[in-house]
Amino acid sequence: MNDYRPSPFNRVGTAGAPGEVVRNRVLRNTYWLLAVSLIPTVLGSAVGLYTGINRVMATSPGMSAIIFLLGAFGLMYAIERNKNNGMGVALLLGFTFFMGVMLSRLLGFVLGMQNGSQLIMMAFGGTAVVFGAMATLSTTIKRDLSGMQKWLFAGAIVILVAALANIFLQLPAMMLAISTLAVVIFSAFMLVDLQRVVNGGETNYVSATLAIYLDVYNVFSNLLFLLSAFSGGNRN
Repeated sequence: MNDYRPSPFNRVGTAGAPGEVVRNRVLRNTYWLLAVSLIPTVLGSAVGLYTGINRVMATSPGMSAIIFLLGAFGLMYAIERNKNNGMGVALLLGFTFFMGVMLSRLLGFVLGMQNGSQLIMMAFGGTAVVFGAMATLSTTIKRDLSGMQKWLFAGAIVILVAALANIFLQLPAMMLAISTLAVVIFSAFMLVDLQRVVNGGETNYVSATLAIYLDVYNVFSNLLFLLSAFSGGNRN
């Protein structure tokens, strides 16, 4: 989970280009890079699972949170600084690998359940449905939704603070509430981010991919947690 939102995209190099052509190119490149970014995420998850990193993170949740925040924010800052050159793409793929490693803790827990594989597929399918719905709405809703960002950002801050506090509190009900709120907020963020690209408000596909990837990642991880919490599956 992350409350970081990429800054407005630069418009360098787009002067004189027809708006429709620019929008189509950014949207196409964003979808392409988003699909590619899932590969390092899967590889990072596999590395975390097969090297035992996920078990180390499970035994030190506080340290894991610090590593996650430092690594994620540091890489996102570097991506934004290099979004107008090829290094930005390389850093983005490195970021998605890192996020995959961080995700391995949750995946390891779920895979320890008898129906773990089915839960992961259900979470993946549910995330795909959310993404498809938000992508469709982003092209059909005519109202500019950018005004929602400040409220969604405030909600993301609340989620982050609550999640950090619950590392020490360990309240199951609070964990469920956090994940439920996260699914709602990042689904809405997904709609806003997609509409921004569709409407031509953003012209840098690296930053666009980063924003939408964070939305997808948070929806998937929190949906998976909720499914595992309510599945009632036994541990292997």
